[in-house]
Amino acid sequence: MSTKRFIGGEIIIKALIDQDVEVVFGYPGGVTLPLYDQIYKQNRLRHILVGHEQGGMHAAEGYARSTGKPGVVMATSGPGATNTVTGLVDALMDSIPLVCLTGQVTSNLIGNDAFQEADTTGITRSATKHNYLVKSTEDLARILHEAFYVATNGRPGPVLVDIPKDVLLGTGAYVGPEASEPRNYKPRLNPDAKAIEEAVDLLASAKRPIIYAGGGIVNSGPKASKLLTKLVRATGFPCTTTLMGLGTFPASDPLYIGMPGMHGTYEANLAMHDCDVMLNVGARFDDRVTGRTDAFAPGAKKIHIDIDPSSINKNIAVDVAVIGDAGKALDKIIGLWNKKKIKPDAKALKAWWRSIDKWRGIDCLAYDQDAKAAIMPQFALETLHKTLAGSDYYVTTDVGQHQMWSAQYLRFDEPNRWMTSGGLGTMGYGIPAAMGVQVAHPNSRVVCVTSEGSLMMNVQEMVTISKNNLPVKILSLNNNVLGMIRQWQELFHDNHESECDLSGGADFIKMAEAFGFTALSASRPDEAAGAIAEMLATPGPVFLNMAVARDENVFPMIPSGAAHNEIDLGPNKQLVSA
Repeated sequence: MSTKRFIGGEIIIKALIDQDVEVVFGYPGGVTLPLYDQIYKQNRLRHILVGHEQGGMHAAEGYARSTGKPGVVMATSGPGATNTVTGLVDALMDSIPLVCLTGQVTSNLIGNDAFQEADTTGITRSATKHNYLVKSTEDLARILHEAFYVATNGRPGPVLVDIPKDVLLGTGAYVGPEASEPRNYKPRLNPDAKAIEEAVDLLASAKRPIIYAGGGIVNSGPKASKLLTKLVRATGFPCTTTLMGLGTFPASDPLYIGMPGMHGTYEANLAMHDCDVMLNVGARFDDRVTGRTDAFAPGAKKIHIDIDPSSINKNIAVDVAVIGDAGKALDKIIGLWNKKKIKPDAKALKAWWRSIDKWRGIDCLAYDQDAKAAIMPQFALETLHKTLAGSDYYVTTDVGQHQMWSAQYLRFDEPNRWMTSGGLGTMGYGIPAAMGVQVAHPNSRVVCVTSEGSLMMNVQEMVTISKNNLPVKILSLNNNVLGMIRQWQELFHDNHESECDLSGGADFIKMAEAFGFTALSASRPDEAAGAIAEMLATPGPVFLNMAVARDENVFPMIPSGAAHNEIDLGPNKQLVSA
């Protein structure tokens, strides 16, 4: 161990540099001033001063999701730390690797209700994959490196390190990452060979197979997505991807049958229900996908690949559990499939595809723009997709109807291009996440799709975007209402529109201009394509306020409490069962 002593703030900077951190998102406060003094003295790390700590968390999530590297956030004690909680839970639900550094009052004041004191480790225990309270500067470097290891290994997630002011001001020895790997956290990466063989044998026996892929493939890295594509094409099996897994299998491939779940495609949901063998790779059988669990894929043998043992049999009982990294598991499955020279039952598979193509023929995502005077949100997003096609782009969304329409109509052929709040469903995620993505990919197009409800949740980060000259494009689908709330009130609460009207709000054009954005607007269908093209072509940050049909609903829809084959296809169409 080195005999040289470093101030706590210096140790943090050295640790971040050794962890290859390029940028941190943060907001200073009284107890973190010693750390910010060290930031002032160096030029290796870029610090983005955000408008709010929650915005910083979502920015770090966008950075992490689009790069595969951990996002880093700094916040002060008390309200600074508590403002990170929503972002921590969001990252925990969606398995996003984050390291959040919070300041704490000096050690001798902890528990005395000191100014800006909060029990940060207690508050965030259930909001993080793991958290730490650093008690000595001597432990600081080891804990920081351990935090990065825990955040990025196994199932990724957020880790919080709470650092008292005296630890920041004290001195300690510095140790590097190689001396800090935790001894008691060794997630299993390589799957069991027997489980792989059982999975391959089940797949070989399938007459009506489906491959169901989730965000675990994104977390495994680009190779896992390529292996998924290789397996799907080698078998000829249909593939569906979850909200968090969009892009892991190319949406343009004919073997892709869309997203499953509450607002998934008719063909994906019915194929999930009627399959006889299901291969789940890196998805967690979320309730929005399964519907009523007692009616989920009732005739199917289920294989579940997941790096997190606690996810196995948590929501849905499975027949074969494969614990390990998704990419490594797919590689083993492909290897054994080829070694055994397996050929799927061609006759059965052909009949299965006939059923799927019949369901596809219903065209569940069809909409009618021609008969509408207002811009249909589906048309806006389909136009955005066509305009972006062929370019280097990333998309973030907020939460609500526009999120589901984006998932339906923006079709991704690569992973890491789609950033959204899945498990927690956090309004206010989209704009700061787009900021984080743009910081990571300065020469790429980054578009945030939002609506006026979510927009106002973290609108302050528009200032951060313009101050940092980030060319983020914001497409706000403005329908003057909390759309998903109104939709549920219409369908399930006798159309009682209670506290969802957003008309008479801010002048978004003036607001965007005040925040340093070029502001555009469109309200007629014949303006939509030109406005989107102008938004994308205009240098710098651009805000497009697009007025869309107020009362349009997201379909298909599986009603809450229904089975996943009980699908409402929309107006004038009855509930359809397989």
